[in-house]
Amino acid sequence: MTATLLRTAAELHARARTGRRAVVMTMGALHEGHATLIRTARGIAGPDGEVVVTVFVNPLQFGAGEDLDRYPRTLDADIELAGQAGADAVFAPSVDEVYPGGEPQVRVTAGPMGERLEGAARPGHFDGMLTVVAKLLHLTRPDVALYGQKDAQQLALIRRMVRDLNFGVEIVGVPTVREEDGLALSSRNRYLSPAERRTALALSQALFAGRDRHAAQQALRARASEVPATRARAEALSAIGESRAAADAHAVATTAGGPAAVRAAARLVLDEAARLTPPLDLDYLALVDPSDFTEIGDDFTGEAVLAVAARVGATRLIDNLPLTFGTFGAAS
Repeated sequence: MTATLLRTAAELHARARTGRRAVVMTMGALHEGHATLIRTARGIAGPDGEVVVTVFVNPLQFGAGEDLDRYPRTLDADIELAGQAGADAVFAPSVDEVYPGGEPQVRVTAGPMGERLEGAARPGHFDGMLTVVAKLLHLTRPDVALYGQKDAQQLALIRRMVRDLNFGVEIVGVPTVREEDGLALSSRNRYLSPAERRTALALSQALFAGRDRHAAQQALRARASEVPATRARAEALSAIGESRAAADAHAVATTAGGPAAVRAAARLVLDEAARLTPPLDLDYLALVDPSDFTEIGDDFTGEAVLAVAARVGATRLIDNLPLTFGTFGAAS
Protein backbone atom coordinates (compact mmCIF):
# COMPACT_ATOMS: atom_id res chain seq x y z
CA MET A 1 0.00 0.00 0.00
CA THR A 2 1.34 3.43 -0.96
CA ALA A 3 0.62 6.42 1.28
CA THR A 4 -0.11 9.76 -0.37
CA LEU A 5 1.99 12.70 0.82
CA LEU A 6 -0.06 15.78 1.73
CA ARG A 7 1.53 19.08 2.66
CA THR A 8 -1.48 21.31 3.39
CA ALA A 9 -4.73 21.05 5.27
CA ALA A 10 -6.54 22.06 2.09
CA GLU A 11 -5.19 18.94 0.35
CA LEU A 12 -6.33 16.79 3.24
CA HIS A 13 -9.78 18.35 3.40
CA ALA A 14 -10.25 17.84 -0.33
CA ARG A 15 -10.05 14.06 0.07
CA ALA A 16 -13.37 12.25 -0.12
CA ARG A 17 -14.46 10.66 3.19
CA THR A 18 -16.69 7.62 3.28
CA GLY A 19 -15.85 5.87 6.54
CA ARG A 20 -14.07 6.65 9.81
CA ARG A 21 -10.85 8.64 9.73
CA ALA A 22 -8.20 7.43 12.18
CA VAL A 23 -5.18 9.65 12.83
CA VAL A 24 -1.77 8.70 14.20
CA MET A 25 0.28 11.74 15.25
CA THR A 26 4.08 11.45 15.07
CA MET A 27 7.20 13.57 14.88
CA GLY A 28 8.61 11.30 12.19
CA ALA A 29 11.60 8.94 12.33
CA LEU A 30 9.03 6.16 12.30
CA HIS A 31 9.82 2.72 13.74
CA GLU A 32 7.96 -0.47 14.61
CA GLY A 33 6.20 1.24 17.50
CA HIS A 34 4.65 3.70 15.07
CA ALA A 35 3.87 0.85 12.67
CA THR A 36 1.91 -0.85 15.45
CA LEU A 37 -0.09 2.34 15.99
CA ILE A 38 -0.81 2.55 12.25
CA ARG A 39 -1.86 -1.10 12.00
CA THR A 40 -4.17 -0.62 14.99
CA ALA A 41 -5.62 2.48 13.32
CA ARG A 42 -6.17 0.50 10.13
CA GLY A 43 -8.17 -2.09 12.07
CA ILE A 44 -10.28 0.62 13.70
CA ALA A 45 -10.91 2.51 10.46
CA GLY A 46 -11.74 -0.66 8.56
CA PRO A 47 -11.48 -1.19 4.80
CA ASP A 48 -13.85 1.70 4.05
CA GLY A 49 -12.19 4.16 6.39
CA GLU A 50 -9.01 6.22 6.15
CA VAL A 51 -5.77 6.25 8.14
CA VAL A 52 -3.79 9.49 8.22
CA VAL A 53 -0.33 9.72 9.77
CA THR A 54 0.89 13.18 10.70
CA VAL A 55 4.63 13.92 10.60
CA PHE A 56 5.48 17.20 12.27
CA VAL A 57 8.42 18.11 14.50
CA ASN A 58 6.74 20.59 16.80
CA PRO A 59 9.09 23.40 17.90
CA LEU A 60 6.82 24.33 20.82
CA GLN A 61 7.65 21.01 22.54
CA PHE A 62 11.40 21.64 22.70
CA GLY A 63 12.96 23.73 25.42
CA ALA A 64 16.34 25.44 25.56
CA GLY A 65 19.16 22.96 25.07
CA GLU A 66 16.90 20.17 23.83
CA ASP A 67 17.38 18.29 20.57
CA LEU A 68 15.11 20.13 18.08
CA ASP A 69 17.89 20.69 15.54
CA ARG A 70 19.24 17.16 15.71
CA TYR A 71 15.86 15.42 15.94
CA PRO A 72 15.88 12.88 13.07
CA ARG A 73 13.94 13.80 9.94
CA THR A 74 13.43 10.87 7.57
CA LEU A 75 10.30 11.73 5.59
CA ASP A 76 10.88 9.43 2.60
CA ALA A 77 11.41 6.43 4.86
CA ASP A 78 8.45 7.50 6.99
CA ILE A 79 6.13 7.55 3.99
CA GLU A 80 7.28 4.07 2.98
CA LEU A 81 6.82 2.61 6.46
CA ALA A 82 3.45 4.29 6.90
CA GLY A 83 2.19 2.88 3.63
CA GLN A 84 3.41 -0.61 4.42
CA ALA A 85 1.66 -0.48 7.80
CA GLY A 86 -1.65 0.52 6.21
CA ALA A 87 -1.77 4.31 6.10
CA ASP A 88 -3.65 6.01 3.27
CA ALA A 89 -1.97 9.38 3.64
CA VAL A 90 0.92 11.10 5.38
CA PHE A 91 0.19 14.69 6.38
CA ALA A 92 3.56 16.45 6.73
CA PRO A 93 2.85 20.18 7.03
CA SER A 94 5.45 22.91 7.31
CA VAL A 95 5.82 25.02 10.44
CA ASP A 96 4.15 27.88 8.57
CA GLU A 97 1.18 25.67 7.73
CA VAL A 98 0.64 24.73 11.38
CA TYR A 99 1.58 28.10 12.86
CA PRO A 100 0.77 30.77 10.25
CA GLY A 101 2.13 34.11 11.37
CA GLY A 102 4.61 32.58 13.81
CA GLU A 103 4.28 31.02 17.23
CA PRO A 104 0.68 31.18 18.51
CA GLN A 105 -0.12 33.74 21.16
CA VAL A 106 -3.06 31.65 22.40
CA ARG A 107 -2.06 28.17 23.59
CA VAL A 108 -3.49 25.25 25.50
CA THR A 109 -2.24 25.07 29.09
CA ALA A 110 -1.67 21.65 30.61
CA GLY A 111 -2.49 22.75 34.15
CA PRO A 112 -1.16 21.11 37.34
CA MET A 113 -0.79 17.63 35.81
CA GLY A 114 1.45 19.14 33.16
CA GLU A 115 3.85 20.47 35.79
CA ARG A 116 4.67 17.05 37.26
CA LEU A 117 7.32 14.50 36.23
CA GLU A 118 7.99 15.23 32.55
CA GLY A 119 6.52 18.69 32.98
CA ALA A 120 8.88 19.47 35.86
CA ALA A 121 11.86 18.19 33.89
CA ARG A 122 10.82 20.01 30.71
CA PRO A 123 8.95 23.22 31.62
CA GLY A 124 6.42 24.23 28.99
CA HIS A 125 6.72 20.93 27.11
CA PHE A 126 3.15 19.81 27.69
CA ASP A 127 1.69 23.22 26.86
CA GLY A 128 3.43 22.97 23.48
CA MET A 129 2.36 19.37 23.03
CA LEU A 130 -1.31 20.01 23.78
CA THR A 131 -1.33 23.10 21.58
CA VAL A 132 -0.08 21.19 18.54
CA VAL A 133 -2.34 18.21 19.25
CA ALA A 134 -5.32 20.55 19.40
CA LYS A 135 -4.21 22.17 16.13
CA LEU A 136 -3.67 18.83 14.40
CA LEU A 137 -7.01 17.49 15.59
CA HIS A 138 -8.68 20.52 14.01
CA LEU A 139 -6.61 20.25 10.84
CA THR A 140 -7.11 16.50 10.33
CA ARG A 141 -10.68 16.23 11.67
CA PRO A 142 -10.47 12.59 12.78
CA ASP A 143 -13.11 10.34 14.29
CA VAL A 144 -10.43 8.61 16.36
CA ALA A 145 -6.81 9.45 17.23
CA LEU A 146 -4.25 6.94 18.49
CA TYR A 147 -1.27 7.51 20.80
CA GLY A 148 1.32 5.21 22.35
CA GLN A 149 1.19 4.35 26.03
CA LYS A 150 4.98 4.77 26.27
CA ASP A 151 4.26 8.50 26.64
CA ALA A 152 1.80 7.83 29.45
CA GLN A 153 1.65 11.37 30.81
CA GLN A 154 1.16 12.78 27.34
CA LEU A 155 -1.67 10.33 26.68
CA ALA A 156 -3.34 11.19 30.00
CA LEU A 157 -3.16 14.92 29.23
CA ILE A 158 -4.56 14.50 25.73
CA ARG A 159 -7.47 12.51 27.13
CA ARG A 160 -8.03 15.21 29.73
CA MET A 161 -7.93 17.99 27.13
CA VAL A 162 -10.39 16.18 24.87
CA ARG A 163 -12.75 15.63 27.80
CA ASP A 164 -12.40 19.05 29.41
CA LEU A 165 -12.66 21.03 26.16
CA ASN A 166 -15.29 18.84 24.47
CA PHE A 167 -13.34 17.70 21.43
CA GLY A 168 -15.51 15.38 19.38
CA VAL A 169 -12.89 12.66 18.94
CA GLU A 170 -12.22 9.24 20.46
CA ILE A 171 -8.74 8.78 21.97
CA VAL A 172 -7.18 5.30 21.89
CA GLY A 173 -4.01 4.30 23.74
CA VAL A 174 -1.86 1.55 22.25
CA PRO A 175 0.51 -0.55 24.43
CA THR A 176 4.24 0.15 24.33
CA VAL A 177 6.22 -1.79 21.73
CA ARG A 178 9.58 -3.14 22.91
CA GLU A 179 12.66 -4.59 21.34
CA GLU A 180 13.51 -8.21 22.11
CA ASP A 181 15.69 -7.21 25.06
CA GLY A 182 12.91 -5.07 26.57
CA LEU A 183 14.04 -1.58 25.57
CA ALA A 184 11.03 0.53 24.64
CA LEU A 185 11.12 1.60 21.01
CA SER A 186 11.90 5.29 20.60
CA SER A 187 13.20 7.50 17.83
CA ARG A 188 15.89 8.62 20.29
CA ASN A 189 17.32 5.10 20.63
CA ARG A 190 19.34 5.72 17.47
CA TYR A 191 21.43 8.25 19.39
CA LEU A 192 22.75 5.57 21.76
CA SER A 193 26.19 4.03 21.32
CA PRO A 194 26.40 0.25 21.93
CA ALA A 195 27.68 0.84 25.47
CA GLU A 196 25.01 3.45 26.18
CA ARG A 197 22.32 1.13 24.90
CA ARG A 198 23.42 -1.58 27.33
CA THR A 199 23.10 0.89 30.19
CA ALA A 200 19.73 2.11 28.88
CA LEU A 201 18.28 -1.39 29.36
CA ALA A 202 18.14 -0.56 33.08
CA LEU A 203 15.01 1.53 32.49
CA SER A 204 12.89 -1.41 31.35
CA GLN A 205 14.65 -3.81 33.73
CA ALA A 206 13.74 -1.56 36.67
CA LEU A 207 10.11 -1.50 35.60
CA PHE A 208 10.04 -5.26 35.17
CA ALA A 209 11.62 -5.71 38.62
CA GLY A 210 8.90 -3.56 40.17
CA ARG A 211 6.19 -5.42 38.28
CA ASP A 212 7.59 -8.84 39.23
CA ARG A 213 7.87 -7.84 42.89
CA HIS A 214 4.25 -6.78 42.84
CA ALA A 215 3.13 -9.96 41.07
CA ALA A 216 4.98 -12.12 43.61
CA GLN A 217 3.39 -10.20 46.46
CA GLN A 218 -0.06 -10.64 44.99
CA ALA A 219 0.50 -14.36 44.48
CA LEU A 220 1.67 -14.80 48.08
CA ARG A 221 -1.34 -12.93 49.40
CA ALA A 222 -3.67 -15.06 47.30
CA ARG A 223 -1.99 -18.22 48.59
CA ALA A 224 -2.15 -17.11 52.21
CA SER A 225 -5.83 -16.21 51.88
CA GLU A 226 -6.71 -19.75 50.83
CA VAL A 227 -6.20 -21.06 54.40
CA PRO A 228 -8.61 -19.81 57.12
CA ALA A 229 -7.01 -17.71 59.87
CA THR A 230 -8.57 -19.80 62.69
CA ARG A 231 -7.52 -22.39 65.24
CA ALA A 232 -7.87 -24.98 62.49
CA ARG A 233 -5.21 -23.18 60.43
CA ALA A 234 -2.25 -25.23 61.72
CA GLU A 235 -4.17 -28.47 61.29
CA ALA A 236 -5.19 -27.49 57.76
CA LEU A 237 -1.66 -26.54 56.81
CA SER A 238 -0.30 -29.76 58.26
CA ALA A 239 -2.88 -31.80 56.44
CA ILE A 240 -1.79 -30.50 53.07
CA GLY A 241 1.86 -30.98 53.96
CA GLU A 242 3.09 -27.42 53.49
CA SER A 243 2.87 -25.79 56.89
CA ARG A 244 6.25 -24.07 56.67
CA ALA A 245 5.77 -22.86 53.08
CA ALA A 246 2.31 -21.53 53.76
CA ALA A 247 3.40 -19.88 56.98
CA ASP A 248 6.27 -18.21 55.15
CA ALA A 249 3.87 -17.08 52.44
CA HIS A 250 1.55 -15.63 55.05
CA ALA A 251 4.40 -13.80 56.77
CA VAL A 252 5.65 -12.27 53.53
CA ALA A 253 2.19 -11.38 52.33
CA THR A 254 1.29 -9.50 55.48
CA THR A 255 4.51 -7.49 55.84
CA ALA A 256 6.55 -5.67 53.21
CA GLY A 257 4.72 -5.09 49.98
CA GLY A 258 2.56 -2.76 47.97
CA PRO A 259 3.78 0.46 46.37
CA ALA A 260 6.81 0.78 48.67
CA ALA A 261 8.11 -2.65 47.64
CA VAL A 262 7.55 -1.88 43.95
CA ARG A 263 9.52 1.34 44.21
CA ALA A 264 12.32 -0.37 46.15
CA ALA A 265 12.70 -3.19 43.62
CA ALA A 266 12.85 -0.78 40.72
CA ARG A 267 15.25 1.61 42.43
CA LEU A 268 17.69 -1.20 43.21
CA VAL A 269 18.14 -1.80 39.47
CA LEU A 270 18.54 1.90 38.77
CA ASP A 271 21.07 2.35 41.57
CA GLU A 272 23.18 -0.43 40.07
CA ALA A 273 22.95 1.17 36.62
CA ALA A 274 24.25 4.44 38.05
CA ARG A 275 27.56 2.65 38.67
CA LEU A 276 27.92 1.35 35.12
CA THR A 277 30.17 2.77 32.41
CA PRO A 278 28.62 4.85 31.00
CA PRO A 279 26.34 5.50 33.97
CA LEU A 280 22.61 6.00 34.03
CA ASP A 281 21.68 9.45 35.32
CA LEU A 282 18.24 9.08 36.88
CA ASP A 283 15.77 11.92 36.46
CA TYR A 284 12.85 10.36 38.30
CA LEU A 285 11.25 7.09 39.35
CA ALA A 286 7.57 7.51 40.18
CA LEU A 287 4.56 5.36 40.97
CA VAL A 288 1.55 7.51 40.18
CA ASP A 289 -2.19 7.69 39.81
CA PRO A 290 -2.82 7.99 36.04
CA SER A 291 -5.73 10.34 36.60
CA ASP A 292 -3.47 13.16 37.80
CA PHE A 293 0.11 11.77 37.96
CA THR A 294 0.49 12.30 41.68
CA GLU A 295 2.40 9.73 43.75
CA ILE A 296 0.24 6.98 45.23
CA GLY A 297 0.26 6.02 48.91
CA ASP A 298 0.80 2.59 50.44
CA ASP A 299 -2.96 2.07 50.86
CA PHE A 300 -3.74 2.90 47.23
CA THR A 301 -6.06 0.62 45.25
CA GLY A 302 -6.73 0.73 41.53
CA GLU A 303 -4.77 1.42 38.37
CA ALA A 304 -1.31 2.97 38.66
CA VAL A 305 1.65 3.77 36.43
CA LEU A 306 5.28 3.00 37.30
CA ALA A 307 7.29 5.59 35.34
CA VAL A 308 10.99 6.27 34.90
CA ALA A 309 13.10 8.86 33.08
CA ALA A 310 16.88 9.02 32.82
CA ARG A 311 19.77 10.19 30.71
CA VAL A 312 22.39 7.93 29.22
CA GLY A 313 25.11 10.06 27.71
CA ALA A 314 23.37 12.94 25.94
CA THR A 315 20.14 11.01 25.36
CA ARG A 316 17.09 11.28 27.61
CA LEU A 317 14.76 8.28 27.67
CA ILE A 318 11.42 7.52 29.33
CA ASP A 319 9.46 4.34 29.98
CA ASN A 320 6.54 3.10 32.08
CA LEU A 321 4.40 0.11 32.98
CA PRO A 322 0.79 -0.07 34.19
CA LEU A 323 0.13 -1.86 37.50
CA THR A 324 -3.02 -2.68 39.44
CA PHE A 325 -3.18 -2.57 43.24
CA GLY A 326 -5.84 -3.97 45.51
CA THR A 327 -6.53 -7.37 43.98
CA PHE A 328 -4.90 -10.78 44.26
CA GLY A 329 -4.38 -10.92 40.50
CA ALA A 330 -0.98 -10.34 38.98
CA ALA A 331 -0.02 -6.87 37.78
CA SER A 332 -1.29 -5.96 34.37
